[in-house]
Amino acid sequence: MHAWPASEVPALPGQGLPLRVFDTATSSVRAIVPEGPTARLYVCGITPYDATHLGHAATYNTFDLVQRVWKDAGHDVLYVQNVTDVDDPLLERAVATGQDWTELAARETALFREDMTALRMLPPAHYVGAVESIPWIVPLVKQLLATGAAYELDGDIYFSVDADPRFGEVSGLGRDAMMPVFAERGGDPQRPGKKHPLDALLWLSARPGEPAWDTELGHGRPGWHIECVAIALKYLGMSFDIQGGGSDLSFPHHEMGAAHAQVATGEHPYAQAYVHAGMVALDGHKMSKSRGNLVFVSKLRREGVDPAAIRLALLAHHYRSDWEWTEQDLAQAEKRLALWRAAVSRPDGPPAEGMLAEMRAALAEDLDAPGALEAVDRWAAAQAADGGEDIGAPGLVSRAVDALLGVAL
Repeated sequence: MHAWPASEVPALPGQGLPLRVFDTATSSVRAIVPEGPTARLYVCGITPYDATHLGHAATYNTFDLVQRVWKDAGHDVLYVQNVTDVDDPLLERAVATGQDWTELAARETALFREDMTALRMLPPAHYVGAVESIPWIVPLVKQLLATGAAYELDGDIYFSVDADPRFGEVSGLGRDAMMPVFAERGGDPQRPGKKHPLDALLWLSARPGEPAWDTELGHGRPGWHIECVAIALKYLGMSFDIQGGGSDLSFPHHEMGAAHAQVATGEHPYAQAYVHAGMVALDGHKMSKSRGNLVFVSKLRREGVDPAAIRLALLAHHYRSDWEWTEQDLAQAEKRLALWRAAVSRPDGPPAEGMLAEMRAALAEDLDAPGALEAVDRWAAAQAADGGEDIGAPGLVSRAVDALLGVAL
């Protein structure tokens, strides 16, 4: 599966600072220092049964910033993202709308690529579908079966959470607290015959009318968590730098993924840090497809909204915060974009080296995008008030905003 085209990242003078970011597993902001020249990042992708909404965009914007900070600090970045192109929600939507599930997935994945291109998100080096990853999933499940960490139940295969003594270290949740969340987020704690209610599906045997593949595990399809593990291990290996996604993935998805990988390989940790973006709400509730309270990036674009303004609206909120989208968010972003473009359109201006240093410091310290925006605001205000004689300043500001924030002025 192919990703989307990359926008050029302008070169900046000097070098950025090491990244410090909040790690869910340790509940602390800490330095994430890649072991070698290449930083390794895995971000969980979409289940393509509907278009990209602003909650998605906020999440992928978070990890686009991670890439940009790393690149500015002199690292290459190996970025991997999946597409869950076979799963219950996708199949349910296809049945409800009378569509072929493969056509639905292909169409919505294509629209996602268009949205990411418009928002100037840096693409993954490997963009991989769940269906593509089945040949890597099967050996992992076989390994878990061979070690007794997995078991069969009526043709399905489950992972035993008791096989991982570290289970719970990613989310920090106790098992009692996990139970309702597991049920809410795709788990089946009430299924009879499971060794533990929290045990998660690795392989689902074929159901009537649903897609399935012939493998050494039987005729069926993969579970959700093992898909990401197989892809991450294929391209990144164990102990990669950051596992990323929305905060709703910390449990069960990232918790289960870490357990699957650690038990299958006998190594620890699966990822050096677990970084999670906050949720975006509309009308008092988290944006979700089940609720239908969504603002779509593609719809905003069709209405003529500049993608740079959409991105600025996202950047105005700290990535870890939960926040609610309003029309005022977009209005403020459009105003800011106009002011910045007017400021860099002049032939000279106040010196911008201090602004660049402030941007770098803000983003390196837990991706403080609002702080970076304020640094540019101060430069633009000084430009509007008094101007300056530095003929290189507007160009440096334009390049810095592009390279570090992904916003083209």
